[in-house]
Amino acid sequence: MENAQSSRILITGATGNVGSEVVKYLSGKGIPFRAMVRSLDKAAKLPGAEYVTGDFNDPNSLEKALTGIDKAFLLTNSSELAEEQQLRFVDAAVESGVKHIVKLSQWAANVNSPVRFLRYHAVVEQAIENSGIAFTFLRPNLFMQGLLGFKDSIIAQGQFFGAIGEAKVSLIDSRDIAAAAGEALIQSGHDNKIYNLTGPEALSHAQLAEKFSTALGRPVRFVDVPPAALRDMLLYVGFPEWQADGLIEDYAHYALGEAADVAQGFYEATGLQPRSFDDFGRDYAGFFSGK
Repeated sequence: MENAQSSRILITGATGNVGSEVVKYLSGKGIPFRAMVRSLDKAAKLPGAEYVTGDFNDPNSLEKALTGIDKAFLLTNSSELAEEQQLRFVDAAVESGVKHIVKLSQWAANVNSPVRFLRYHAVVEQAIENSGIAFTFLRPNLFMQGLLGFKDSIIAQGQFFGAIGEAKVSLIDSRDIAAAAGEALIQSGHDNKIYNLTGPEALSHAQLAEKFSTALGRPVRFVDVPPAALRDMLLYVGFPEWQADGLIEDYAHYALGEAADVAQGFYEATGLQPRSFDDFGRDYAGFFSGK
C-alpha cells in the first residue's frame, strides 16, 4: 500500500486513553502529525507532533486546528455532548476540505440500539457518510484497559465488579485500537471501510479474573452485581450520571451475549494478530502492584 506520510494528519482526543496511544504510534513510526488538546500543559511532547489547543464546543478553534489537514482522527470524551460535538467537527472538516476521517466508534453501533453510546456513534457515522468525506470506522469491543478503573478494588480487595453474569466478551487492547487507527491514517486502502475490532478470544469476567490471578500472582475475583448496585459504585467513584447510565446500558448489551463474536477487523486493518488478555495482564501487572 502507498505510504501517506505527506498527508497532514490531525489527532483529536490526543490525551485520552486511546488518543494518547495513537499519538505514540504515529510518533514511533516517524509520521508528522498535529494533535488537538484542551491544554498544552497536559500534552506529552513527542517527536513529530505539533500541538494546538482546540475545543469541540468552539467552531472557530476547530477551524484553526483543521487548517491544512487532509486526514483526521475523531474522538471526543464520552459525555451527553459527544454527538453534538462530533457532528460539529464533521461540519468543520467539510468546510476545511478534509479528505478522510478515521472515527473511533463502538462495537454494534446502531441508530436503533437501546444503548445511548451505540446510537450516537451511529448518528455520527451516518453524518460522515453523508458528508462525502472518505471514512474509516473503527468499532472496538470492550477495552481491556477499562479494567484499570478497578485498580483500587483489585489492590485492596482482590476483586472487581460488573453486571454481566457469565456472558463472554471479545475484549480488545486499546493499544491495538490505536494501531488500527494509525494504519488507517498512514496507509492508503482504508477508505470507506468499517473495522470491527476484537481480541483473539471471547472471555467471561470470571475467566478474566482467573487470568488476572495468574498475571498478578495472587487471587483476583470477579463479583457479579445487580445493575443498580453497579450504577451506585460508578457514581461513588465519580462517573457523571449520563455516563454511568450509559455504562449500565452497555453491560445489559454485553449480558445478552451481543459482544461475544470474535472479528477479524484488527487483522484486516493492520495485517497483525491482536494482543490477548494474557498479554494485557502481563504488561499491566505492575499497575496493580499497589506500590
